Amino acid sequence: MKPLDLFIILAYLIGIVLFGTWFGRNQKTTSAYFLGNRSIPWWAVAFSIVATETSTITFISVPGIAFARGGNFQFLQLVFGYLLGRIVISLLFIPSYFRGELLTVYQLLDRRFGGKIKMLAASLFVVMRNIADGIRLLLTAIVLAAVYAAFQPEANAETITIASIVLIGVAMIIFTYFGGMEAVIWVEVVQLGIYIAGAIAAAVILLTSIDGGFSTASSLATQFGKYSVFDFAFDHTKTYTFWSGLIGGCFLTMSTHGTDQYLVQRYLCTDRPQRAIVALLTSGGIVLVQFIGFLFIGVLLFAFYQPFTDPGYATAASTAFPFTGGDRVFPDFITKYMPSGLSGLVVAAIFAAAMSSSLNAIAATAVNDLYKPFKPDQDDKHYLKVSHLLTLVWGLVQIGVALAVRNQPGSALSQALSIASLINGPILGVFLVGALLRRVSQPPALIGMIVSMGSMLYIFLATKIAWTWYVFIGSLITIVVAWLASFALQAEMPRLSQIEEE
Repeated sequence: MKPLDLFIILAYLIGIVLFGTWFGRNQKTTSAYFLGNRSIPWWAVAFSIVATETSTITFISVPGIAFARGGNFQFLQLVFGYLLGRIVISLLFIPSYFRGELLTVYQLLDRRFGGKIKMLAASLFVVMRNIADGIRLLLTAIVLAAVYAAFQPEANAETITIASIVLIGVAMIIFTYFGGMEAVIWVEVVQLGIYIAGAIAAAVILLTSIDGGFSTASSLATQFGKYSVFDFAFDHTKTYTFWSGLIGGCFLTMSTHGTDQYLVQRYLCTDRPQRAIVALLTSGGIVLVQFIGFLFIGVLLFAFYQPFTDPGYATAASTAFPFTGGDRVFPDFITKYMPSGLSGLVVAAIFAAAMSSSLNAIAATAVNDLYKPFKPDQDDKHYLKVSHLLTLVWGLVQIGVALAVRNQPGSALSQALSIASLINGPILGVFLVGALLRRVSQPPALIGMIVSMGSMLYIFLATKIAWTWYVFIGSLITIVVAWLASFALQAEMPRLSQIEEE
């Protein structure tokens, strides 16, 4: 990388922060701060969903999946489940989001079951999202550290990584603190265009840098089984199979896109359910194409670096040999081999992905679902002030998470998704109970969630079940236990979908 790249990166980061502060002039109410006054067009919401779902972790981790020893395209089986999950959400959940003036999705649980379950679900979201986005912040910092190392090779890698986490985290906090959700969405629209263009440019450069181009890359991919897509094995310990992908991916998407404030908040930025549905389904098609493209970049990186030519390749401790992890492969290529100017723009887009943080969604949940019940009679200006304060607090928490996990082995993508899957199962389960089981009231639903959380913790710590099954299992346990408990504890309650508009 050249000084021009460093200039582009710094200018982009400064521009993003200024962009957020510029949007801050319109954030006079909590509705504006959290939902952009429900005036965001559906296509911008669709792009925002894609950018949120496939930001830094996808850009860096997915090519590493195909690059790794034994890696292939079987990750796509999970994406097929993502598409099915979107259809279910459109039919089952989205119409309920637009009944009344919701600021968070967990307010639906308050209507159906009462405050205890709402607060439990909201608390789980806050915990899970801070951990997952702390990992995403770490990935972004790894890229910045690689950029700095290109200019100062003798610098200590650990020190650079720590400094990068703090720098990007502070910029993320400032941007979200002032800009609110509207700024986040529009930055994501810009970010998506830039990093897709950057990925295409990287693919073209890789193809022209490989002797024999596409023919050589494709031949190597075939030789090493990289193009394998389907695995129909009934093996609950394997992460990516057809069944875990279709069923597990469907339930994972139902949880992340249907009951997680981070993504549901984007639907609420539109003014009607039809536009939210179009945005969600459109995002699914884009995501599928995008994942295919990033996996193919992994194949090209495999042909470019040719790690299999090293005698120690087959027995190396790291499956991403000669790198310590798959997350380090693509950043290495971007910082060392892409042309000056273009590499700086791609890295800047990766940093922008960190700016599209969950801080606003976490603040919305913390204020509306956890703070308001204890301070119910304050004016809107008070809640807006608390929202800004909590944005700062959660930003510091995510910086702490990134620092804590910076030396953990394995793919950050798998870490983030497994953490999300562990907690999202019980939350999705209680939403499904509310929507489908008329007789279940708050006590049995709460029992179902608690039993599910304990069961998932045991599964996570003491079994070899793949994380792709976590949400399905957690949801199923919640539903079954709540249904059984309802016979002993409560009379009938109305379905979530039958609650009338407030």
